Amino acid sequence: MDAHDIRNRYLAFLAENGHTVIDRAPLVPRGDTSTLFNGSGMQSLLPYLLGEEHPEGERLVDSQPCVRAQDIDDVGDNRHTTFFEMLGNWSLGDYFKETQIRQFFTFLVDIVGLDPENIYVTCFIGDAENGIPRDDEAAGIWAQVFAERGISNGIVEIGSQADGDARGVHAGERIFFYDGGENWWSRGGSLAATPIGDPCGPDSEVFYDFGPAHQDPSYGLAHPASDGGQFMEIGNQVFMQYRRLDDGSFEELARRNVDFGGGLERIAAASLGSDDVFRISLLWPIIETLQTLTGKSYDDETAAMRIIADHLRGATFLAVDGVRPSNKEQGYVMRRLLRRAIRLALSLGLSENFFATVVPVIADLYADDYPEVAASRDEVIAVLVKEENSFRRTLEGGLLALGEYEGQVLGGADVFRLSDTHGFPKELSVEEARRLGIAVADDWEAGFAEALEEQRARSRGATRLGAAGLPGGAAAAPSA
Repeated sequence: MDAHDIRNRYLAFLAENGHTVIDRAPLVPRGDTSTLFNGSGMQSLLPYLLGEEHPEGERLVDSQPCVRAQDIDDVGDNRHTTFFEMLGNWSLGDYFKETQIRQFFTFLVDIVGLDPENIYVTCFIGDAENGIPRDDEAAGIWAQVFAERGISNGIVEIGSQADGDARGVHAGERIFFYDGGENWWSRGGSLAATPIGDPCGPDSEVFYDFGPAHQDPSYGLAHPASDGGQFMEIGNQVFMQYRRLDDGSFEELARRNVDFGGGLERIAAASLGSDDVFRISLLWPIIETLQTLTGKSYDDETAAMRIIADHLRGATFLAVDGVRPSNKEQGYVMRRLLRRAIRLALSLGLSENFFATVVPVIADLYADDYPEVAASRDEVIAVLVKEENSFRRTLEGGLLALGEYEGQVLGGADVFRLSDTHGFPKELSVEEARRLGIAVADDWEAGFAEALEEQRARSRGATRLGAAGLPGGAAAAPSA
């Protein structure tokens, strides 16, 4: 089943189970300055998870495009992307753990067609210090669900990720208890970092096992929470039953909620039996286009093609939602995505403009399911092509200047010079220097900040001199 079908079958399946399909939220949050982008399906629904009544009812479902710029340095492996779609469903005070666990398992096995023998799950181990018990309820439901399919359902306590790396998985084990660093959901990322006033709770994550051949032994033994590659998380069921109080303690919510998020790209990859999300129907046509343009194969240039495909897909959706390249906030992230894509295209020998060829491929992959993509297709192409034309000129000069540092150590002041004189973004200077084998100082960021402040101080001094009519200053503005 391709990603398009999985998305639509998911929405239809949940609608049949009493959920209202709601519109996606824009990538740039409305009225929320705490974050640059919508990075999860629940972000725009937080008021309703806290108790506000949703106009569409208590059961909701959507597919939410997301951007997580913090993952940019991980892109290039087989599963990380800065842009992705999150399949989401919510129960706002209606059903709870059993209904959620059973409906997601049914969707994965009976609709998508995943082999249940390859599905493994995790639950929260509890926290005595905060008075939060082990989530035996969720584990017991999972044990029954697996037993009904004739699948092993052994339950075991692991603890931390490091504990799992040392222990691994034993025969017959299917359900694993992890600590608050792995199986507690909060916007802070862990139990200890749960923000005051936020809803939170234990979660039950679902993983797909691609087999021991995919485990990188440098990460230790394979287990669901390992970063080694054998297991890939495909869904997370958050059971919001607590709220953190001002004194740091936790209280039970009067109305318990379910917040589910499932990675569309990852579920699609699992349905193919591939651990490479870039081979799914929403990404592989972009890779094929890059192979045609460069004359090189994905197998030989895997990381570069993955990064280009991801970054252009993310930038395309940002443009659809009204973001434009700039040097501030969302526009800066968008510009960085585009410029990294161009730089990596150069490394593949693609010296000519290529956005006009690739962006239409991306837009057409989403046009049927997101009408706003089809409506803004030509404008989006024009915006991205304009940025490409502009950066090509900047890139040529910056690369020549960067080459002067061969055999030297690139320091923060040097990175600032490349940025200030040649318009070369600081992250790009460092990335490109490392790619070219040029050493980069460990403290380059501090050096960059110091050089920037020195320039600002000179600018302030020049402004004061100019206002006083003194030599060396900027001319004072004429009076009205």
